[in-house]
Amino acid sequence: MSRLFYALVVSLIALTTSVRPQTPTVTETRNTTGTAGDTAQKLPQPSKNVEDCACESQILPEALAIVNGVRITRKDVERATGDSVTKLQRQVIEARQRELDLQINSKLLAIEAKSRGITTTKLLEQEVVAKVKEPTETEAQVFYDQNKTRIKSDFKAAREDVLQYLRDRRQREEAKRFAEGLRKAIETKVLVPEATPPRDQAERARVLAIVNGEPITSGDVEDSLKPIVFDLQERVFRLRKDELDLSINDTLLVQEAQKRKITTNALLDAEVKPKTVTEEDARTFYDQNKDRVSGDFTQTKESITRYLQQIEVRRAERTYVDKLRAVASIQTFLAAPEPPVFSISTTDQPSLGNDAAPVTIVEFTDYQCPSCATTQPTLERLVKEYGNKVRLVARDFPLSQHADAFKAAEAAEAAREQGKYWEYVEILMRNQSALGVTKLKEYASALALDRGRFDGALESGKFAETVQRDIEEGMRLGIDSTPAVFINGRRMSDKSYEALKSSIEMALKIQPIKGGAAG
Repeated sequence: MSRLFYALVVSLIALTTSVRPQTPTVTETRNTTGTAGDTAQKLPQPSKNVEDCACESQILPEALAIVNGVRITRKDVERATGDSVTKLQRQVIEARQRELDLQINSKLLAIEAKSRGITTTKLLEQEVVAKVKEPTETEAQVFYDQNKTRIKSDFKAAREDVLQYLRDRRQREEAKRFAEGLRKAIETKVLVPEATPPRDQAERARVLAIVNGEPITSGDVEDSLKPIVFDLQERVFRLRKDELDLSINDTLLVQEAQKRKITTNALLDAEVKPKTVTEEDARTFYDQNKDRVSGDFTQTKESITRYLQQIEVRRAERTYVDKLRAVASIQTFLAAPEPPVFSISTTDQPSLGNDAAPVTIVEFTDYQCPSCATTQPTLERLVKEYGNKVRLVARDFPLSQHADAFKAAEAAEAAREQGKYWEYVEILMRNQSALGVTKLKEYASALALDRGRFDGALESGKFAETVQRDIEEGMRLGIDSTPAVFINGRRMSDKSYEALKSSIEMALKIQPIKGGAAG
């Protein structure tokens, strides 16, 4: 039941496909005999609708870099990245329209649940899960036979995954039918042919749809798109930065070649001296990777040697280009996107530290997640070190692949009810491979909790809705892995002690940002 709401969401909004074009590494070089800036003449023509994306993190300057006085322009980079960027930005345009549909259906679901006096989770149990016919063994076999060229295992190994896939597909179909029925039963007005971004702050108040008298504004849609837009901005930045770094490398090579009055190929031949891969190197690689190599060493030696030699060439190129960069004058003007500030509820959530602290850390965690177990002591250490200046708030985000994580989250809430949340969480994190219900109860005994009260809460699912609300909040924030850590509303990509401490110091120096953690 932990992902029922998600099943409904997926049926109504096809999540944006993650497009990750393969780009060369930042220190790769391209063989060229031309001058700096020599590129193809024709620029890719973006769709005229891409301007509706409203997802650029910066207005690109005309010059993105200056290398020893030579300009690398925006157009130079766009020639190589334009098509990929356009595809990514088009996905945001499509997601914006789907987000409007999602918000309409989410409101309909909440309205219907309220009218019946039940939770949205219970409503979905009754109207979706209970009406889905369980897939049979025969249906699973038929599906497997039709798709076995794309399934990397035999039927016995794939059986459970196939059954779950068929079950999920039927739930999505049933959820879609239910949502369509709600649209007919509850007054719903869509006021625009398609959702477009607001042109200014005032336009955020523009009403896009009305559900049972409740408006859905442009601002509501844009706020929900923040995680998608930021993810796109990061990918676009990486595309452009990789291409810019390649252009810088090319420019340096061309300049050095011209200074010596030779071609760039001749320069690379003279300066790039890769280590020669020996048979012993190939043998070592084979022994370390034999489980992933098809064939014995005699059959694969030549291909392994070629592969390792390519790595050595890239390493030698990188070393040489780094030397050129070290003595060059290089200015770059491509800015990384700023992470958005999310408003995250901290009301009635487990917390450590001063409620009025200027810095709030919010962590979405999974009790079966090894990385969460590693991060937890770091967060608690920071709260202790900063005293009244930092507060830690815990939220649940049990991942679907962790069978015991949802129930463990319920158990943590049951322990919190008796004032032992953090002590119980410490036990869970130490015993991530033993989180079955029997063990969860044993851990309650170890803390001298009232077992009757604890067991009753766990068996009745008293806190299932509480955990589900955290999951829904996490999904709204674009979380798809754990731990997810936010400092004053900004998501942290680096969760090391040093990086988190640096972010806390920065947060303490600046004025509070509107948004952040909401009480």
